[in-house]
Amino acid sequence: MAVVRDLRILLRFTGFRRLLGVRLLSQGADGVYQVALATYVVFTPEKQTSAAAIASAMAVLLLPYSLVGPFAGVLLDRWRRRQVFLYGNLLRAALACATALLMVSHVPEWLFYASALCVTAVNRFVLAGLSAALPRVVDSERLIIANSLSPTAGTLGASAGGAVALAVRLLAADSNTAVVLLGAALYAAAALASLRIAPDLLGPDRRSLRPRLGSALRDTARGLVAGVRHLAQPARRQAAWALASMTLMRFCYGALTVMVLMLCRYAWSSDSEGGLALLGLAVGISGAGFFAAAVITPATAEKLGSGRWITVCAALAAAMSPALGLTFTVVPMLLLAFVVGLTTQGAKIATDTLVQSSVDDAYRGRIFSVYDVLFNVAFVGAAAVAALMLPPDGRSVPLVITVAVIYGAVAVTMHRFARQ
Repeated sequence: MAVVRDLRILLRFTGFRRLLGVRLLSQGADGVYQVALATYVVFTPEKQTSAAAIASAMAVLLLPYSLVGPFAGVLLDRWRRRQVFLYGNLLRAALACATALLMVSHVPEWLFYASALCVTAVNRFVLAGLSAALPRVVDSERLIIANSLSPTAGTLGASAGGAVALAVRLLAADSNTAVVLLGAALYAAAALASLRIAPDLLGPDRRSLRPRLGSALRDTARGLVAGVRHLAQPARRQAAWALASMTLMRFCYGALTVMVLMLCRYAWSSDSEGGLALLGLAVGISGAGFFAAAVITPATAEKLGSGRWITVCAALAAAMSPALGLTFTVVPMLLLAFVVGLTTQGAKIATDTLVQSSVDDAYRGRIFSVYDVLFNVAFVGAAAVAALMLPPDGRSVPLVITVAVIYGAVAVTMHRFARQ
């Protein structure tokens, strides 16, 4: 298979191989931790979760990224990225242990969310750093292949971590604490794996890599403005359009995610354990879609162009969302999970490549942090919209139609831009 050949080529790069190891362990831990939170908040039997409650939890965990993200970008352009992976993962391991302790303690719920927020806030630094460092470990000719395989491998790692967490949760009742501790162990392993990378290999290209924190924070606003201006230049307009399109597709992904959560919890099963098993199946099938995107995107995007490939992905999602989603039954919705995984990841690979190849290394950290902020704001906005539109059992025709219209608008817009 071509994907196996490409992976073998990339694995010859020692830096890429070690960076990939950090990504797999780190995102695998993310999958474990996020499933532990989801099962604790949504699938605990005594909790009668609503779409509004899910939206509130997502807002608590994701909206603060709007504040953390810009600072992450400015600091990533000053700190050695290898050190971010080392200390960031060590910090997350400690914070995950604190979350596990809070789960078994009688504490106010806001304290639990505050602990989870700290873990996911550090995640912004790690993920943005992984994307910004990738061009430092592969040559320009293989960048699109690396963008296909590396983030997708991380997503598959997160899916695998989530699957392990679900298996532990299903096999052992009331095991949320053990699952969180498993995530903490994986975070610690990711920190140890980062020690195999030379401290200066991943950049950034700065004369002074350790400025005072106060100076870095004071320069945040000016740095972000400079990053946005850099992206707004005519030579980088295609990357800006791709970012906007990916944000809208992320919105659709978030809305469908909340709908599937509600369907698993209330429509497809009479108990929380059965709903949890169906959710695990949906996550696995969506992960298969991510893998399929990694297989077909490099050759397809090279042949069509990244902009046209985003158009194809959005158009396919626009067609399949009503065709499969309006049934609100298990098998068609699982097929839709595959399609959405394929199209979302395929568009993301193309967007990552456009951004990385269009911006200078000195700006990548800031721009990828803005990228992450747009991702999370779109996801939370989708959850809020879903909370307004979804009935208690999760079946909403208006929501599916809205998602299809947005996908269609993205396809039309990117098609026109590609022609220009």
